[in-house]
Amino acid sequence: MKRVFTSGSFDLFHIGHLNILEKSAALGDELIVGVSTDELIEEYKGMKPIIPFEQRARIVASIKCVTKVVKQTKLTEIAQLQRENIDIVTIGDDWKGKYLEGLEWMKSQPGKEVVYFPYTPGVSTTQIKSKIIKSANDIIAAALSREEYIDKNWKEDERK
Repeated sequence: MKRVFTSGSFDLFHIGHLNILEKSAALGDELIVGVSTDELIEEYKGMKPIIPFEQRARIVASIKCVTKVVKQTKLTEIAQLQRENIDIVTIGDDWKGKYLEGLEWMKSQPGKEVVYFPYTPGVSTTQIKSKIIKSANDIIAAALSREEYIDKNWKEDERK
């Protein structure tokens, strides 16, 4: 039985997240997913996630290809990989060439492997956050423009 492990923040869950989960699940019999804690995300990304850990973990656990969700307090921790008896770790290809202790350990173990997946083009949590900010700015600009128009074209002024 092959056990596959992948991990991530899974903040603002989107199709790219689903794609990596489904591709990972296809490599083995069980998919164990490490969901990063709020503290870990803040530590390595410099900001807290939008969605709290408990909700992100529950969302990921509800995906039918996911066998088990585990709390990830350290990026790709060797002890966690050993405890879960992982055969394959999958990770986004943006991690190629970056040192993660658990990935290096997996590569050194006979019969174990690391698989890098390309990101889904055109979608990321960062892009979604940027779109939200831009949309909010557009809404504010439209509201200010409408307010300015009303100020200049106040109907009560016509009654004088």
